[in-house]
Amino acid sequence: MNLHFVRRGTGRPLLLVHGIGGSWRSWNTLLDALAAERDVIAVDLPGHGETPQLTGENSIATLADAVTGFLTQHDLLDIDAVGSSMGARLVLELARRGGVLGAVVSLDPGGFWQGWQIPFFYHSVDLSVKLVKALQPVMPALAGSAVGRTLLLPQFSARPWAVDAQQAIDEMHSFAHSPAFDELLDQLAHGQVQQPAPQGSIPGPLVIGWGRQDRVCWPSQSKLALEKFPDARLYWFEHCGHFPQWDQPAEAARLILAVTSRQPFTDESIAQAKPVKAAPALPKAAVVGAALALVAGGLWLLSSRRTPGSPRDAGTR
Repeated sequence: MNLHFVRRGTGRPLLLVHGIGGSWRSWNTLLDALAAERDVIAVDLPGHGETPQLTGENSIATLADAVTGFLTQHDLLDIDAVGSSMGARLVLELARRGGVLGAVVSLDPGGFWQGWQIPFFYHSVDLSVKLVKALQPVMPALAGSAVGRTLLLPQFSARPWAVDAQQAIDEMHSFAHSPAFDELLDQLAHGQVQQPAPQGSIPGPLVIGWGRQDRVCWPSQSKLALEKFPDARLYWFEHCGHFPQWDQPAEAARLILAVTSRQPFTDESIAQAKPVKAAPALPKAAVVGAALALVAGGLWLLSSRRTPGSPRDAGTR
């Protein structure tokens, strides 16, 4: 499988796997820190970035097959790997299969929703992406401002106003232009559940990192993730939403390098350099309020673009 990828740095190879709607640019906040010590390979998954869609079904299983084919083609089997969101679920699946990856860091993996969390995930993310698509004409200005990021990203970041502006612009563009997004979103919510990996079946280091304020993959889902992957160690990111590489990039880089170096470490040693005065996480009421404001803004934009006398207003198609 030919996947588009970016390669930087020297040392032991390290694979980076982005989440749904992302691209290799999803790792921009970590690339320099990781490439200082590792040969970093950041891929675009099928139907994302510059990699074309698969010809058949888009699912975790078929993406895992595609990544395995890519690693085989480039003689990279047993590579250490980091995944984010859907990519975190993907590296867990590859670890479960065996013989593909070495050390694994899975950041806020998707796919461990239960009960009400399933429709909440599906409909909230589906609505968010529809609005992102509708807002594309003004997205650079919107995502480029702290106020705009606060309205756009409260479900994804504990401190959306502090997310790097270019990172937000790139991610919103990628979300809106991924042809595989809709099918993969449905697969994540309603497709095959993640199969477990029996204790002792994963020989390499395996760490699952989770943001305490994640509102996409809620922290309570870590219980099921650990039940299915009992060989994993759980690491908590404080003051952090769904993407540690956004909210705590230095801490995320330390965790990744520690796990993949295969040296003992303590959680305290990874968390040691947090900002002295970390900005408080958004309260739940603010998350809901910002989401409603975004909905209203999207509806206003759509209505404002329907000028009087247009074919749509005249009832024609």
